[in-house]
Amino acid sequence: MRLCIDYRELNKVTVRNNYHLPRIDDLFDQLQGAYLRVRGENVPKTAFRTRYGHYEFLVMPFGFTNAPTAFMDLMNRVFKTYLNQFVVVFIDDILVYSWSGEEHERHLSIVLQTLRDKKLFAKLKKCEFWLDKVSFL
Repeated sequence: MRLCIDYRELNKVTVRNNYHLPRIDDLFDQLQGAYLRVRGENVPKTAFRTRYGHYEFLVMPFGFTNAPTAFMDLMNRVFKTYLNQFVVVFIDDILVYSWSGEEHERHLSIVLQTLRDKKLFAKLKKCEFWLDKVSFL
């Protein structure tokens, strides 16, 4: 079940993040299926009530004003060491590039291990590996 919640009133009073995000609005749809866990002490702040009961979000729901920038900030912090060396990220897209097969194998290993270490998960069916050419964004 996916909830459909109108966050416009909440978004009007939310202090917006100053994090710079490239202006490609169409790609925000890619956040569907990507989850950013809400910090434990902030979970009660996400509470809402319906006739079916009281609920709190454990992950940031799609539609919050700062969801895309928060996710982009997370990805940039996670891959900071590798950005502009062999990794490019945009929201939840990760592009790994290399000059040789051996180098690419090492780079992929680093990226996948980094995701594992940070308890982040990639959906295998959305991944493409060992491509000679890519369309990115």
